[in-house]
Amino acid sequence: MPVYLIRHGQSEFNAVARDGIDPLIYDAPLTALGRSQADQVREKAADLNIQHVICSPLTRAVQTALRIFGDDVPITIDAGHREMVCNSCDVGRHPHLLSRDFPNLSFDHLDDHWWHKGPENAHGVPHEPEDIFTRRIEDFVARLEAAALETTTTAPFATRPLAIVGHGLFFQGLVGRLMDNCEIVRYK
Repeated sequence: MPVYLIRHGQSEFNAVARDGIDPLIYDAPLTALGRSQADQVREKAADLNIQHVICSPLTRAVQTALRIFGDDVPITIDAGHREMVCNSCDVGRHPHLLSRDFPNLSFDHLDDHWWHKGPENAHGVPHEPEDIFTRRIEDFVARLEAAALETTTTAPFATRPLAIVGHGLFFQGLVGRLMDNCEIVRYK
């Protein structure tokens, strides 16, 4: 059964970041265009008969998943496929803040600081080393593959067809190219 990757819609960070200058928009939400992009793929996603959604806890991904799937498909939050931390938009928020903004989803299982921890620049942004990021991608793939072999579990990763709502650099590590905002790619 297939697994689909869905990159989040345009974020406020995506809309203004240019020439490597970080506009300091932490955990960037979707723009009006990003919301529209998610709305436009709703029907296409419905045609895929997705049974479960695994979503990154970054706000732009959660907003995208909710706009596409609403309450029609169970959504599980998982920090394993969060974006590589290299800009302010990749710095997450405490689970209680996410729970307040998205009360119908569970964030209780997340660590208080679930994004990459490390030395921070003057703006409080750490930079996730490439080897750690690559290992995280490998661990995520191993979890997906292990769940695909399970025939008796109802765990979210085993339920198929499955959608994974996430981020550009992470998905680039899976498919070898940068996906467009709200693009859907069949992974397996």
